Amino acid sequence: MQSPNPPRPVGEATVIRHPTARVPASQPTEVDSLEGRVALVTGAGSPDGIGFAVARRLRAAGAEVVVVSTTKRIHERASELDATGFVVDLTEDAEVAGLADALTDQIGPVDVLVNNAGLASKTGPAVLRPVAQLSPAEWRDEVDRNLSTTFLVSRAFVQGMAERGWGRVVNVAATAGVVNGVPAEAAYAAAKAGVTGLTRALSMELVADGVTVNAVAPGLIRTGSSTVPELQRGLDMPIGRPGTADEAAAAIAFLCSPSAGYITGQVLVVDGGAGVRA
Repeated sequence: MQSPNPPRPVGEATVIRHPTARVPASQPTEVDSLEGRVALVTGAGSPDGIGFAVARRLRAAGAEVVVVSTTKRIHERASELDATGFVVDLTEDAEVAGLADALTDQIGPVDVLVNNAGLASKTGPAVLRPVAQLSPAEWRDEVDRNLSTTFLVSRAFVQGMAERGWGRVVNVAATAGVVNGVPAEAAYAAAKAGVTGLTRALSMELVADGVTVNAVAPGLIRTGSSTVPELQRGLDMPIGRPGTADEAAAAIAFLCSPSAGYITGQVLVVDGGAGVRA
């Protein structure tokens, strides 16, 4: 008598489609394409920074990309990407509102937002000072540049995403303040820790609207602004080197993709294992 379950040749498998599945199992879709989507990346003025690396990846995925920085060099980056560039002070509510109006009129609604603006910029150098020597004005400057920018830009665009039923927001935090503490960087660390709190709260506000909100916390990443001591510390990472801007960008771009639709409110640490080393 023949067995009801005859042996199957090695390597052969049966795919059983769930009755509610919308796509046949034999016909996978191009789930990571951002064709037809508009992506806004802030803090993308540096040619070797994380923001520009993210913009390059989103452009390669098919998105129409808009890049923003505080200086006119953003137009060089936009030209390299066949993208659109704007010079905006994202710490100013009125300028963010003007950016939102210009985008809506000239390009269309934003579907993907990467809040990368922060750290040091051409117009605002980093403040490195112990808390006891930090002035209230310096504290406010660091918080505005690294946290308020994320709040203001998110506020300008997430409601539109929610109304359309799809969106991706990725905020760039840092391991400082989230994973570890760095002397003389209290204001920066506090602001970046605030970015993670904002990320989690906003993710729950938008979770029913098809909009995901996540953060990526890079560790020591080699960019054009890296100092020699920083790069030397990078050699002491568990992985043996500092990270690259493109490695951080890869994590950010994934969270922007359709494939990341079940991930929200999370903080992805990209630090070469430094945060888990004993």
